[in-house]
Amino acid sequence: MNWFEQQTFSTFRIAITLVISLFVGGLLGFHFIEGYNFVDSLYMTVLSVSTVGFEVVRPLSPQGKLFVSFLILFSLGSFTFVGSSVVRFFLDGEFVKNLKNKRLSKRIERLTDHVIICGYGRNGEQAALELTDNNQPFVIIERRENVIVRIQEDPNLLYIQGDATNEDVLRTAGIDHARALIATTPNDADNMFVVMTARSMNANLTIVSRASEIGSDSKLRRAGATNVIMPERMGGQRMARLVTQPDVVEFMEYILLQRNRDVSLHEVHCRKMSETNLGKTIGELKMGSVTGTTIIGLKNGDGKYVFNPGVDYPLSPKDQLFVLGSPEQVKSLNSYLEGKV
Repeated sequence: MNWFEQQTFSTFRIAITLVISLFVGGLLGFHFIEGYNFVDSLYMTVLSVSTVGFEVVRPLSPQGKLFVSFLILFSLGSFTFVGSSVVRFFLDGEFVKNLKNKRLSKRIERLTDHVIICGYGRNGEQAALELTDNNQPFVIIERRENVIVRIQEDPNLLYIQGDATNEDVLRTAGIDHARALIATTPNDADNMFVVMTARSMNANLTIVSRASEIGSDSKLRRAGATNVIMPERMGGQRMARLVTQPDVVEFMEYILLQRNRDVSLHEVHCRKMSETNLGKTIGELKMGSVTGTTIIGLKNGDGKYVFNPGVDYPLSPKDQLFVLGSPEQVKSLNSYLEGKV
């Protein structure tokens, strides 16, 4: 239950308690002070609480008059409090916020085969942009209030405010049916707990974690991370290569990081190859001339990488191709391998 739900529940709980207390107090007061039966006590309580001024059952004793006065004042104060709370609930936007949170939760519940991003700092935000460009569904887990406010500026972002090391938070993010998790917090210890918790909850999950300190990468892998990225090390390597091989770096960045996606590097799995294509070599398939894509490498069934495979290389359903091409060309290649073209 989030903060707004807690506040709403607390307000209405107080309101219901006050109303019940009014009627119970009125029933008991009129019964013991004036000797009324249940129906008369209820009637007098309703008259006093509503202050409509109908005729009383019989003239009240001095004690009864004091009790009615107290009951009327207490009821006026109670209903004033309840009314102001309800008005504040709507005017302060809590109702709208609650409604948005409910809708957000429903959208997150419907996610499948998605990515969970833990932490929305610079790395987390960049990961979110990349996933958005590739039309990959994702949900963000962030606990910092100021960052949540920034996330809320984009209505398309799905998020959960909470601690990613908490199993309940990860379960709310749909870790049971997620395909990957990215841990991007700047603290290696936090990332370690996130990785360990996520791995214990989903053994098949692909987990990518950030590491800042030397030696943390091996610990994170032992904790269950599939891959570990060290932004500082990568930044240093990139700066050095911009000195030694500037054009190569710029070319690779253009391929991997361009925003227009005219041509980019894609993974193409061969697991759905048609029977007519099974056993054929790259040369026999003529994929380049048919689809316009360029194969720069592949990963075979043994997990080994083959760079620039020759035309005599026979493809199998266990191979995974790395190709350069536009989204349309890659889509055409997938259809061609499946025998649909």
